[in-house]
Amino acid sequence: MSSTIEFTPIGVENGMPLKLVAFGNLSYGTDKIIAAPKIETAQDLKGKDVAVLEGGLAQIYMAMWLEKNGVDFQAVKYKNLIADDALSAMVGGTVSAGEFWEPYGTTLLSSLPGSKVLADSKDPHWTKQALIADAVFMNSDFIAKRHDVALKTMKALYDSIAWWKKNPGEGNAIIAKGMDMKLPDVELVLGKDGTGLDGGLYVYDFMETARFCGVAPGEPPFQQTNGQMKDHFALLNTWWKRFGLIKAEVPYDKGVDCGLLGELYQSGYRG
Repeated sequence: MSSTIEFTPIGVENGMPLKLVAFGNLSYGTDKIIAAPKIETAQDLKGKDVAVLEGGLAQIYMAMWLEKNGVDFQAVKYKNLIADDALSAMVGGTVSAGEFWEPYGTTLLSSLPGSKVLADSKDPHWTKQALIADAVFMNSDFIAKRHDVALKTMKALYDSIAWWKKNPGEGNAIIAKGMDMKLPDVELVLGKDGTGLDGGLYVYDFMETARFCGVAPGEPPFQQTNGQMKDHFALLNTWWKRFGLIKAEVPYDKGVDCGLLGELYQSGYRG
């Protein structure tokens, strides 16, 4: 399964047999905090309603941005809205700001005159922390009982990413057809040239995610550090405790298993 990365501690504490097995992709502009007209700064949001997906990255992103700008994360009222409902709420004037991913962010900015971007996931502050990201998950029983298949699945994933990077036009067309999306919307998120730097998501190749997990030498991109997955997991634990969504910090080894990446690297695989 591919899902946003923050789910791990909540899922594990609730008894789900899941393991985060790889860092998938990094938001590189596809996630933005957008304010309604007349809202200029984080200070202007005190006591006001903001749209986020509660229990999701949007909530952590908003909270961290507020604190970065000198506002207590509890000084706003969080409204649990998915992106399309949040867009309607912004246009209708019932919320003062929200966290939006593409294509909803671009749609909102063009639909609501005076709305503005207050935070962009492309900013180096956010890319270095690698906060806003997707991850690859596997069932822990699958890893244990069908280990050979789990390993082949991981290899197939990174073979396909390598192929897409060399054939982005053909790959994007396949994705658009498979997901019943318009090609321009796929290109808005993934870009057109395969670098990951001309769209809204930066897809990690095998070596990049292996370095992020700390099972291969070298540094990940965006000034991240080798083995940063542990710090990232600790950050998620901290915020879910602050929001009261988990009772105790989930141990790293209970939520994350980078062993498949390590096995592939040790076998000589480089993606």
